Amino acid sequence: MSVTRRNCFGLLCGAVGLLAAPAGVLAEDTIYLGYQLPLTGNTAQYGQDFKTAAEIALKDFNASGKLKAPVEIIFEDSRSDAKEGVAIARKFVDDKRIVAVIGDFTSTVSMAAAQVYKKAGMAQLSQTASHPDYAKISKWQFRNITTQAQEGVFNADWMNELGYKKIAVIAEQTDWGQSVVKDFSAKVEANGGEVVFTEFFNRGLPDFRSIITKIERAKPDAIYTGFFYEDGAQFLKQMKQLGADIPVHSTSAAYNQKLVELAGPAAEGLYLTATFLPNSDADNVKAFVTEWKAARDGEEPGQFPAQAYDAVNIMLEAVARAYPDLSREHVRDELAKTKDYPGITGVTSFDENGEALKQLTKATVSGGTFVPVK
Repeated sequence: MSVTRRNCFGLLCGAVGLLAAPAGVLAEDTIYLGYQLPLTGNTAQYGQDFKTAAEIALKDFNASGKLKAPVEIIFEDSRSDAKEGVAIARKFVDDKRIVAVIGDFTSTVSMAAAQVYKKAGMAQLSQTASHPDYAKISKWQFRNITTQAQEGVFNADWMNELGYKKIAVIAEQTDWGQSVVKDFSAKVEANGGEVVFTEFFNRGLPDFRSIITKIERAKPDAIYTGFFYEDGAQFLKQMKQLGADIPVHSTSAAYNQKLVELAGPAAEGLYLTATFLPNSDADNVKAFVTEWKAARDGEEPGQFPAQAYDAVNIMLEAVARAYPDLSREHVRDELAKTKDYPGITGVTSFDENGEALKQLTKATVSGGTFVPVK
């Protein structure tokens, strides 16, 4: 065989070998993750927080030397729109470089995109999708947040311990808000209590006063709320303006120092659940808070960016364990093995359904900051 023919034969064999290689990223290549999140629109502040947290986690991971190959994250703006989320999911699964994805923000968008990831066989880890049905979609869905099935029961038991038997419940009109009401109310009734008032509102409602007036007429012992910090601040300010002296409890979704900044003294005495407190003495929390403040002009991080930081790190650790076999299936399997990850939102493991197992903390606003309830 001539040199030319031998070279051609070798090239042909090499090409066949590449075609026969299993799908996935080659060990020496840059490793890519996708991240779909709202960078514009009315929930852009959350997406921007997630992006900052992800960039901090990625920078530290790449500097750690855990992998020979660098990792990059491709960010895509979903605008918290389900159709846009599905379009991004299709784009990510068609990009053979991407081994797994993080996001989206809301349960609605996360669950819509999940159908694409389920069909294509790509791991999806949402930092915040808390709808009970999200992780049930398929083996490819994971989350790094407690569900309302967990929080609702925890909060109902907490309020029962405080002697509250008649409770008013309000929540935003979303899939998530529906689950807030459903899971909490069921446990209240199981504890022998009564939900005396229920109402849903549209996110961004400027005036809660008519709802507050109706709540007062129901004469509850306490109010349980399903809102994020913007609506929470507005609600608390208007409660104070109307002189409505009723204890208010909420979910971890309300936990954000911006709520205190916006509501001012009206936030004092709010009770809620949390998995992250920036004033913790834990070394990893201190390190994250320091990096976050440096990146965000001294601003203090809330719980959601902390959830994103842990989600990205959990995914990166799964990639490191899967390396060098970075097929999507292998990365998913290593993600599923996550156990006792020492995150800033608590020690985290996944159960067999991709649910995050975390311990909730009771917190309250005191002196203008969130502190644990002792």
